[in-house]
Amino acid sequence: VSTYTDSLPPPQTEITAHSSSVSSLVLGKSSGRLLATGGEDCRVNIWSVNKPNCIMSLTGHTTPVESVKINTNEELIVAGSQSGSIRIWDLEAAKILRTLMGHKANICSLDFHPFGGFVASGSMDTNIKVRPSLPFIYGHESAVRCLRFSPDGKWLASSSDDHTVKLWDLAAGKIMFEFAGHTGPVNMVEFHPNEYLLASGSSDRMIRFWDLEKFQVVSCIEEEATPARCVLFNPDGCCLFAGCQDALRVYGWEPERCFDVVPVSWSKVADLSICNNQLIGVSFSQSVVSSFVVDLNRVTRSGSGLQGLIRDDRPPAQQLPPTGSSLRRIYERPSTACSKPQRVKHNSESERRSPSSEDDREEKESTAEIQNPEDYQEIFQPKNSIKPPPVAKEASKPSQTADLLAPLPSQENNPEPVQRPPLASSTPLARTEPSAVIPAARNEPIGLKASDFLPAVKNQSLAEIVDEEAVSQIRKGHDTMCVVLTSRHKNLDTVRAVWNTGDIKTSVDSAVAINDLSVVVDLLNIVNQKASLWKLDLCTVILPQIEKLLQSKYESYVQTGCTSLKLILQRFLPLITDILAAPPSVGVDISREERLHKCRLCYKQLKNISNVIKNKSGLSGRHGSAFRELHLLMAVLE
Repeated sequence: VSTYTDSLPPPQTEITAHSSSVSSLVLGKSSGRLLATGGEDCRVNIWSVNKPNCIMSLTGHTTPVESVKINTNEELIVAGSQSGSIRIWDLEAAKILRTLMGHKANICSLDFHPFGGFVASGSMDTNIKVRPSLPFIYGHESAVRCLRFSPDGKWLASSSDDHTVKLWDLAAGKIMFEFAGHTGPVNMVEFHPNEYLLASGSSDRMIRFWDLEKFQVVSCIEEEATPARCVLFNPDGCCLFAGCQDALRVYGWEPERCFDVVPVSWSKVADLSICNNQLIGVSFSQSVVSSFVVDLNRVTRSGSGLQGLIRDDRPPAQQLPPTGSSLRRIYERPSTACSKPQRVKHNSESERRSPSSEDDREEKESTAEIQNPEDYQEIFQPKNSIKPPPVAKEASKPSQTADLLAPLPSQENNPEPVQRPPLASSTPLARTEPSAVIPAARNEPIGLKASDFLPAVKNQSLAEIVDEEAVSQIRKGHDTMCVVLTSRHKNLDTVRAVWNTGDIKTSVDSAVAINDLSVVVDLLNIVNQKASLWKLDLCTVILPQIEKLLQSKYESYVQTGCTSLKLILQRFLPLITDILAAPPSVGVDISREERLHKCRLCYKQLKNISNVIKNKSGLSGRHGSAFRELHLLMAVLE
């Protein structure tokens, strides 16, 4: 049944995307005008839909690009290659941000966290990783074909060739439930935009809908001839669009039914997007990419009459209210004053660096070649150069953006706080007001004026400042600063003398004994660069100092403390928990007793630090990002 004519509409545009075959393809979901392609020529090309000219070409991969994904704001793009490497580019700045390694085989699936700089990747090696540094998630028994973050950012859904769909709790880093029922490889999963509902499509020609509260199947739809290649919920959640062979099918699930079938000559469609009440579909064949547009005003998306009712062999389901009413819980998205996610940043050199020098070289060689400056300026640059006019309070709408895992941008530029009514289904995060923080680095002085360093003059227009007076005012406090730096240099010489003996533990003890946090910070900045220097007895000395650093007013101190704590958690937390959970040994084992004592001491110190981390995890900006990341790593302590 179709409201369209029986003839298949031709594609809107056809472009030759690469010099070799196209291996991956994705659409931007917010504007519907961006298209990214990955090819066997190891490039990622950025296009404007319905325009034949490439905007930008991203290089750096050394093997074919097999998976690409654009983030929600269409500012970042991530691409995974056949070798298992992943690269993230900033489209506005036209540069690479990060190279991620770790997978041992082809990258099959990628997804951006909805509210920040976390990227999930699934591979042929059956594993799932969420980076930069969330707990590692063990994946499936076969290749991971699709990954999707839930709209509230708390869960991750994965589908695999092992015929299963798994739901993961990101905070705990472990599985919540495994959905079984498909009899073939599951190629796609998609969350309902509002309700606790998940759709999955498989090679067995079945689309199943899963209730995420009761963890059971809601309904099951069988495709007529060929399996769906991609699925997409309507933005209001009223129906599901399925891209099939030369057709767009529109489904409801309570009860299961087909609302409409629209013939489209897209053959093997690769991705769908909705913008301005138009559905955009893209497909590729060898090196040619085709785009298609379906006017949703002419498509039936709901209705009381059943059009081509499709059921499986189960007993008839109980008739439920029409889809669109609140049949189940909706996602809790805490309201914040910001809706723009922060980009992926290099928090530290050790976090950014790839495992080998060859990877570092490849990262330096990764480039973004702007091939169409006019389209690049039109699409990307206005976001940075043009500021939107201020919005009246009466016209403001409540924001539904949550920040469970990712950093929020600073709110310094908001002169007036906008009163936002609370959402009935939201549970706002408890935000801790940050104390005065002295930034570690900034592009320009904050609140610094030359006149502040000069003597006060009653009549600025008539009086002239004497050079001697100006110099004396500028030099005010200089002697005090020289005394402080001289003392610090002397203390560092003492620590260095012990360090040169090769006894790292004693040098750290001497730095702590000096009772100067600046010396501890300088020493930690060196130790953090070589993780192999960390030992368990070193942790017992450093952890109390880290607790002080995390509560410091100096941003550089906080950043160093976060980096050190992260290294300790990654290297020693599993060891500490395993030793404390192990049964007591038979007989007397002095070394084991010493190790057990150190683990107990570290565990106690980490518990104290976890309270500090928890209290500060509601901060905004880079601090909040680091504290939230540490809070996730320390979840095992709770």
